Amino acid sequence: MTVYREVLTVIGVGGMGQAIARRLGSSKTVLLADNNEQVLTSVAESLSADGYDVERQTVDVSSPESVHALAGFAGSLGSMTQLAHTAGLSPAQAPAEAILAVDLVGVALVLREFGEVIAPGGAGVVIASMAGHLFPPLSAEQEKALAHNPPEELLALDFVNTVSEPNFAYPIAKQANLIRVRAASAQWGARGARINSISPGIISTPMGQQELASPVGDGMRAMIAMSGTGRIGTPDDIAAAAAFLLGSDASFITGTDLLVDGGVVAALKAGTP
Repeated sequence: MTVYREVLTVIGVGGMGQAIARRLGSSKTVLLADNNEQVLTSVAESLSADGYDVERQTVDVSSPESVHALAGFAGSLGSMTQLAHTAGLSPAQAPAEAILAVDLVGVALVLREFGEVIAPGGAGVVIASMAGHLFPPLSAEQEKALAHNPPEELLALDFVNTVSEPNFAYPIAKQANLIRVRAASAQWGARGARINSISPGIISTPMGQQELASPVGDGMRAMIAMSGTGRIGTPDDIAAAAAFLLGSDASFITGTDLLVDGGVVAALKAGTP
């Protein structure tokens, strides 16, 4: 007998994606997706060995066709009730062009395609970044374009296609994520579903450790030291926030962002007395 189960789709199987899958994947079909087939296979086998019901599919989130295929596969597995989009590139990992393609366009594609298959009562989270809160606000016209232009047209925007520095591409993409999630909440709401974002601070994932080892690492350590918690975050910190936003306790929360940064942004914006 075929059992029609709830589906949790996790895009990006790094530290945060794995933590979310383990926390929320029990009793569900867990669809893992990533562009690195070797890592994807390793994580899927690890979760399967621990008793999770796992499916996997490679995906290029910057490709409309690839994301469309993933969403269709997710919808075919059962009731697509939960989505966690964690895939992204940081300034230490990639040039500006790749960051914008994955972190900006990729999020817009995922929101659009999964907004067509998310089940009534379902929910999604997009992993943004505290960098989006620290970037200077965009103009109303720029925000409107980032909110509503088709994903395929975002890289052609004049204030996007001139970006050549990774340390500039990343925060503008992450601020765009917050804007895009707000706009997508109406599309998702029409299906009886919710969508929110999480803005992590400095988290001890392979990506986070790579950033700490980069030229901006000293500045990041200084931000941790001045924060209210005084510590680096863990993937489990993000998984706990995702569990809340994807669960029934957050049924009246959609189209917003949860800053999970240990108090870094608060300390930076408050300044010293």
